[in-house]
Amino acid sequence: METPAFRTALIVGAGSGLSASVARLFASEGMQVALAARDAGKLAALRDAGMRTFACDAADPQQVERLFSEVEEALGAPDVVVYNASARARGPFVEIAAADVQRALAVTAFGAFCVAQEAVRRMLPRGHGAVLFTGASASVKGYPQSAPFAMAKFALRGLAQSMARELAPQGIHVAHFVIDGGIAAPGREPPAGKADALLEPDAIAQTYLHVLRQPRSAWSWEVELRPWVERF
Repeated sequence: METPAFRTALIVGAGSGLSASVARLFASEGMQVALAARDAGKLAALRDAGMRTFACDAADPQQVERLFSEVEEALGAPDVVVYNASARARGPFVEIAAADVQRALAVTAFGAFCVAQEAVRRMLPRGHGAVLFTGASASVKGYPQSAPFAMAKFALRGLAQSMARELAPQGIHVAHFVIDGGIAAPGREPPAGKADALLEPDAIAQTYLHVLRQPRSAWSWEVELRPWVERF
């Protein structure tokens, strides 16, 4: 079976790191790219590169609905949606504020649900599309003093798995990426003597593209990426 081409991508929770790498790669493949963030001003460099940018708080269903309407009007309904938004709260378990936990769950998990639902509503009539979720080490293992992030990322993984099982028979490819390690970024240096300790965002983006290109007879629902120096 021929793999359908993807024409329009929307990246939610966009910034200057992984999202920017995915955006540039998708654009180089001929896709129209839209990016959304709570602060659209931080996307100026990508806007200057010819990509459309939008302001949206993914934890607000009304803003998400408006985002998809605006993207659809400007570029057409996206057939690839990448959810890269997350929020975290760190600290001793007994000291973490309930409001911070609520925000972590709202952005990382509930926002993912809202965005994915709007995306799938548009993909199902065509029987074609992909929804890609950016996970983390915390998607599969909880760390000390990081309970809210683990709760939210575990929820995100559950959402992705449930969607994949339901929607794959309907032509919608849902995949979850466990980024098990730190991502390189300007100003973020690897530990001394461990030059390869951080994942390069351009390399991660290549894996997102590879998953998009998978034949439907052998779709991945989850891919785990880590630098070779990471301890299992």
